[in-house]
Amino acid sequence: MTARRDRRTGLLWATFGGGVLAVGILALVMTNLTNQRDTASTPSPVQSEVAGASPTAPPTTPETVVDAQAVDRGWVPEPVTLDPAVYAQAALEAVGTFDTTQATYDEWVAYLGSWFTPDTRYSTEDERLEELAAAKREMSQSVILPESEWTSLAREDGRVATVTVAPIDYSAVPQDTSGDMSIATADLTIAFTRTDDSGNDVSYADETRLSVQIMCGADTVPTPDTRQQAGDCKVVRFFAEPVEG
Repeated sequence: MTARRDRRTGLLWATFGGGVLAVGILALVMTNLTNQRDTASTPSPVQSEVAGASPTAPPTTPETVVDAQAVDRGWVPEPVTLDPAVYAQAALEAVGTFDTTQATYDEWVAYLGSWFTPDTRYSTEDERLEELAAAKREMSQSVILPESEWTSLAREDGRVATVTVAPIDYSAVPQDTSGDMSIATADLTIAFTRTDDSGNDVSYADETRLSVQIMCGADTVPTPDTRQQAGDCKVVRFFAEPVEG
């Protein structure tokens, strides 16, 4: 494969960041999401069940995830699965779920990086490693919350939880002769929770749309020293703008 990735310019967190600023300054759209939560079905301490979201939570038992301790750090655990639907949902939610009181920004970014596998559409090892690095860089620079926003949230013990809003749309990956790849696109509801100066939690939600390219096939590279195996689903790329059609 010779064509290089299309560098897009949109930001998953563009409206997200604007919403944070507007709510922080004008105190608009603040709600207590406690009434909307179903904590029994959540994969992390901060993840909430939002109306309209998919009712199927990613698996969280040690037998079905790469690292069960991810939950304790406020992250979505990576499933060990051959099921693209289960994996895509978890991946879409993972890039918008964290707890600033349980981990640092760098730790969260490194954790998300462990979900990736090289893009096998590229023929040489060097090309695959180059594209893997580019995909992780794109995620850090154009998809996830910027470090400056994390720092702002951390001052107020910020927690963020993201859930997919059904349905998830799937499309084919160009030049994928293996048939092991797909692009999953879904609407997401993102819930912020901050602790104000009085010690009270204030929460508000925003919405966005995101696409992730995943691969579930023999050539995936598992996370080392885990129960994950070659063939289990992994992330190839998060897109800076949603892929439609």
